[in-house]
Amino acid sequence: MPPMSFIKPAGVAVFASYSLKLPNQFKPPSGQTAQDHYKQAFKSSELSAVPQLMPPWFMPAESGNKWYVDSCDQVGNAFKSIHDDMIDAVGIAHTKWKGLAKFKDLKINAVTALGMPGCLDGPELESDIKNAPICASWSGNKAKYRDAIATGVSKKFKEWQDKVTVPGLPWYPLFAAFPGPMAPPTPNVPMPLAACISAAMTSMILPGGMRDAMVDALDGGLKDKDPDKQHKALFDAIATVISVGFVAWLPAQQVIGVLGKGPIPSFAPPYVPVGPVLMGDNIATPGHLAL
Repeated sequence: MPPMSFIKPAGVAVFASYSLKLPNQFKPPSGQTAQDHYKQAFKSSELSAVPQLMPPWFMPAESGNKWYVDSCDQVGNAFKSIHDDMIDAVGIAHTKWKGLAKFKDLKINAVTALGMPGCLDGPELESDIKNAPICASWSGNKAKYRDAIATGVSKKFKEWQDKVTVPGLPWYPLFAAFPGPMAPPTPNVPMPLAACISAAMTSMILPGGMRDAMVDALDGGLKDKDPDKQHKALFDAIATVISVGFVAWLPAQQVIGVLGKGPIPSFAPPYVPVGPVLMGDNIATPGHLAL
């Protein structure tokens, strides 16, 4: 199956809903004298600027003011870059995770496979997100944003992963009546990953928790210098895009190639030539979500 896909404009809409303005401490002058001086501080050509970044991520505190519009374009482009690049980095890490993920410790009885929480095994995403080529070289405050996003996404994804179960799914129809003393490694019937329910599904489908995990992981100094909580708006935008992508990916992703095997205790030819697998298990090798 294709990797997780993302609708980035959804993040732009979430960020815009915060109605952030620049400069954030702007207050219009009060009193006639102050207003007259303020008007004289700008040329007429500096009061009719048009934003270059569309849609804008920040709104100028005073519409048309060139200096405020330019500031919105500059800062908005910086936030857009982090937003877009970090979503791509999550996609890269998730694709790598897909190739390494595997189901383990399944209990197979006749046609059904049962897996308890923890049966889906795969690497944590944090390191692979941070080291994605698109953002690995970041430094300074940009790197601090990268690390917080990577930590928050990885934490919530692992919460979901650790609670994934295989709830008695009919993966092995041949094992209902197998003609032999031992059923050899046999691939499961392909089935959507969505059938493997997780008690921690909300960790991934509700963006608020992921957003808050990013906020918690962000450097405290950056948060203290951000009274408007621009970081929260950015994290909410990213978390929303990832959550929507996850919800679309889960039912599309197929679980394949889970090799089940096990004994047939009742097999006793010629009187009992077939029998069900009892207390079987599976071979835990990466690739169960590779396609």
